[in-house]
Amino acid sequence: MPVQIRRATQHMAMFSVDADAAQRMIDYSGLQVCRYRRGRAMVILMLMHYVDGDLGPYLEYGTNVMVNPPGSNASGLRALGDAAAFIHHLPVDGAFTMEAGRRIWGYPKVLADFTVREADDTAGVRDGHSFGFDMSIDGRHAVGMEFRKGLAVPAAFTSKPQVHPTYSHLDGVTRETAGEMRLTGVRYRPGGVSVRLGAHPMGRELAALGLPKRALFSGSAENVQMTFGDAKEIA
Repeated sequence: MPVQIRRATQHMAMFSVDADAAQRMIDYSGLQVCRYRRGRAMVILMLMHYVDGDLGPYLEYGTNVMVNPPGSNASGLRALGDAAAFIHHLPVDGAFTMEAGRRIWGYPKVLADFTVREADDTAGVRDGHSFGFDMSIDGRHAVGMEFRKGLAVPAAFTSKPQVHPTYSHLDGVTRETAGEMRLTGVRYRPGGVSVRLGAHPMGRELAALGLPKRALFSGSAENVQMTFGDAKEIA
């Protein structure tokens, strides 16, 4: 420790969802969703491709719900600035990273199959999209996303280290993991993503939030560097 990720790529989209539905989904964690507007919470769907890191190369999908720090009932936009991501879903395509993630940090990693499409692939994405993926678990489709390319953001605004915790819950224990992230080659745009949900229970959980719907915004990063420390049990 700490675990280093030297290079990864990221595609993400942020959605405003019904806060009560989001709270029901993560009630098991003991944490409270951040109600950044009356009756609304923030959920981020993300695909990471870890290219070079201590856990080896792998693909990872995440459903992240923005939550208040433990014990806080704050609300409003100011509360969103203090919120952190609770990791509710985290399928990966590698057995080693699945075991490491579950044992070290209590992340809810499960094995999944991914199909990734890029615009320059022979079977690449179409209709103006530049990147897409589908993810299945136990042979059942769970979620797919197609991204349009965003507008480049100057590195001066994105390359500074971002230090923030993430929360997870596994085997009855909620944990907090400190991490640092640095992004370069970042692009953002309003909307810019389409979501498909499958018959796997994960897809039904996302549908209960009101997805698919238009994203507040979507983004990508050509290179992500990350550092993960030890997890701390908080409940």
